[in-house]
Amino acid sequence: MTGTAELTVSDADTAIALGSGDLAVLGTPRVLALCEEASVAVLADHVSSEETSVGTNVALDHLAASGIGAAVEAIATVTAVEGRKILFDVEVVEGDKVVAKGTHERFIVDRARFLGSVPPNLNREVPPEGHRISR
Repeated sequence: MTGTAELTVSDADTAIALGSGDLAVLGTPRVLALCEEASVAVLADHVSSEETSVGTNVALDHLAASGIGAAVEAIATVTAVEGRKILFDVEVVEGDKVVAKGTHERFIVDRARFLGSVPPNLNREVPPEGHRISR
């Protein structure tokens, strides 16, 4: 099973905007998020509305830079299913260029039980406004 997620790199996706560097290129945190998005897409039709999946492990090599305006695609392929644990190979490409590749692990969890394990002051439907690291 395979899932994909596409992105046209914008200013908001750059290392500068994400605080992960000082270049106007696709930032590694956004590459990782795109891989997770592709992995979630694989599972979308395979979990009930009472379930969801959560990412638990990632190993990712960011191999090449992509500039603003670049069209990139993440591809996640299931490599193993071990009960509720799902393992993926992930790859991000820009045309024929491999931008990143690695592995990802997700677990299928009961949505209510999982949210019930989050301390009440942190268990919010909508996350608070983001914060920036001061230098």
